[in-house]
Amino acid sequence: MKKTVLHLDLDTFFVSVERRLDSRLRNRPILVGGLSDRGVVAACSYETRSFGVHSGMPMKMAKELCPEAVAIKGNSGAYSKHSDEVTEIIKERVPLFEKSSIDEFYADLTGMDRFFGAYRYATELRQKIMKETGLPISFGLSVNKVVSKVATGEAKPNNQLKIDYGSEKPFLAPLSIKKIPMVGDKTYQTLRNLGLRQVRTIQEMPMDIMQRVLGKNGAVIWKRANGIDTRPVVPFCERKSISTERTFNKDTIDVARLRGILIAMTENLAYQLRRGNKLTACITVKLRYSDFNTYSRQMRIPYTSADHILIPKILELFKLLYNRRLLVRLIGIKFSHLVGGNYQIDLFDDTEEALRLYNALDTIRKRYGDKSVIRASGMGAHSIGRIANPFDGRPPIILAHRKQ
Repeated sequence: MKKTVLHLDLDTFFVSVERRLDSRLRNRPILVGGLSDRGVVAACSYETRSFGVHSGMPMKMAKELCPEAVAIKGNSGAYSKHSDEVTEIIKERVPLFEKSSIDEFYADLTGMDRFFGAYRYATELRQKIMKETGLPISFGLSVNKVVSKVATGEAKPNNQLKIDYGSEKPFLAPLSIKKIPMVGDKTYQTLRNLGLRQVRTIQEMPMDIMQRVLGKNGAVIWKRANGIDTRPVVPFCERKSISTERTFNKDTIDVARLRGILIAMTENLAYQLRRGNKLTACITVKLRYSDFNTYSRQMRIPYTSADHILIPKILELFKLLYNRRLLVRLIGIKFSHLVGGNYQIDLFDDTEEALRLYNALDTIRKRYGDKSVIRASGMGAHSIGRIANPFDGRPPIILAHRKQ
């Protein structure tokens, strides 16, 4: 039986939510993100794109390119709430679906053509989402994830597109190579330097040439250019929390050491969030004293996965919690109220420099392990981290840490 995979994407999601909250913003150019000159554009409306504006660019530059645009500081809580509304509608109507981000979903509709018709079903689902949430949404329908995702991009704004079985390669052929998922700016430039412009050219190339140029990613890109993708739709199961704790061999009252361990724990869990495209809205610190009495404090915060936001909050909770001046047996932290969403949702407050720093640090961690880059204040927490350091004896990169 051939697969039938649906990809749903909420159009300019942050902008659409803002327009739902304030109807005066409809049909006006909108910028969502940090409002300072050093802020970054998290999302922009279609009206701004003809001016050369795109997400991720400095807000100052976006305002210069499109002076008439209305700039709005993002509201992560409102976006998560509206995302949850859409999730609930899909959950009621689709037995097997995957929530890949705060505004994107995949659904496996295999076999539905026998009884109802997958395209008709997807159309009714899209209409129901728009009617009940007031948000525009587009979809692509095909035999696999990658073709459906590209089809959604071609259907936008606020439309739908079905790619019939056997038409995957002809559909992809005339498109820009940048339309292939996994082709970022750096890979795109590498391929353009080779004279590649359209997907058709990659389809006509032997796969081993792409492998020689791009390594193992070259084979994946070649397969995607040819409409080949065997990834399954992963059943949606929202993880509610992520946590870590440490029990000491010898109870301690060393506050500086405890703070250092908390910083290392927070840094590591924040990286785990970003790696899993998750954000947290509730943090908890847990203490167990030598008499085995256990206490905890928690705090609700705006959705984030950023170390520099989470660490001061964790230390603030620790300061409120540690008041008995007894020996500590165990210490731990937990991030809960998790939602899907990548780091772009934190662009509302952060600068371009901060985003580049996080991207660089996380790239190093993915390649060399969780503890390859650490804050100096967390150096004492040797047992923190889930991935062994593969530096073969080389020391980790140490970041200077300002006193909180």
